[in-house]
Amino acid sequence: MTDHASNLSNENPLEQFEREQASRYNQGLTSLHPSHKSLIRLNRAIAAVIAIIVAVVVELVLRDQFPIPAGLIIGPVAILMIFLFAVLPGRIYRRWGYDMGDEQLRVLRGFLWRTDTIVPFNRIQHIDVAQGPLQRWFGLSTLIVHTAGTHNSIVTLPGLHTPDAEAMRDTIKGHIRQDMI
Repeated sequence: MTDHASNLSNENPLEQFEREQASRYNQGLTSLHPSHKSLIRLNRAIAAVIAIIVAVVVELVLRDQFPIPAGLIIGPVAILMIFLFAVLPGRIYRRWGYDMGDEQLRVLRGFLWRTDTIVPFNRIQHIDVAQGPLQRWFGLSTLIVHTAGTHNSIVTLPGLHTPDAEAMRDTIKGHIRQDMI
């Protein structure tokens, strides 16, 4: 945990501000790593490029068949994509928080609909730490917790700094071993 505290003291002021804002929204829970906001923004940018290309194609096809003004489709799509790129990543980032107590993992998430999930360690069947190529580029991982049951039996916690995700996995694994003894 001291490595995590020293990493926090080395953060730039913008990252510290983001953490404080996220903590305020998430009732004092630990916020995700600030790089997760950049990852969300990159994912939105990729989706925006695809959406704008589709809008251009649709508008060109429609302009050949109907006398519509230029930008009728591209304009609104571009405005929506700018909103999704500029505003939404910060809101999504601030609405994720977690707390790993002595006997449970709590994950709070949601932008419009809030979900507060509490996973007791004794219900966990196995744990994964996953990384996609973009996550690896940002040094992030997703902690995936599989529990007994069918409803919400998989709890994911994205946007964790990889060493933190691995430490959480090892801590939960230690609790699981103690419960088995």
